Amino acid sequence: MNADELSGTPQFASELLFTDGLPAMDDEVGYRGAVAARAAGITYRQLDYWARTELVEPTVRGASGSGSQRLYGFRDILVLKLVKRLLDTGISLQQIRTAVDQLRAAGIRDLAGTTLMSDGASVYLCTSNDEVIDLVSRGQGVFGIAVGKVLREVESTLVEFDATAPDPVDELGARRAKRTA
Repeated sequence: MNADELSGTPQFASELLFTDGLPAMDDEVGYRGAVAARAAGITYRQLDYWARTELVEPTVRGASGSGSQRLYGFRDILVLKLVKRLLDTGISLQQIRTAVDQLRAAGIRDLAGTTLMSDGASVYLCTSNDEVIDLVSRGQGVFGIAVGKVLREVESTLVEFDATAPDPVDELGARRAKRTA
């Protein structure tokens, strides 16, 4: 499926991209930037740049001035990890931006059954095995990223982080809160 085909798909609410196939999570619960960056396997500098350029913005709480902290939801971290995977395969940030916009515009209902395919230059959205086979048989698909697998990786990484010692940033915040109480 190419960009022209994606733009012809029915428009759904943009929120649908990150609803089905995800664990039920409270939209008010957020992860600080340092945790989101670690879970996605990126640097804090990348996270900050992607937020400032509106590639992946935090949905729980954005930065609202000096000293405020962004809070990223599970869905945001999933997108961060997908962007990282696409970058690792050599896709340009411009193509990734287009792919993220297409995903949102398409309103994907079942992320667990979605595969992002690429020929090294463009990113294609495949929502069925037939689409993957069709793409590969035309010689276009070079690699694929199973979104469901990435989703489970992010979920297990965040569970691991919760089970381990608190993040130093969070520990510092806890000490500050204790002093002011």
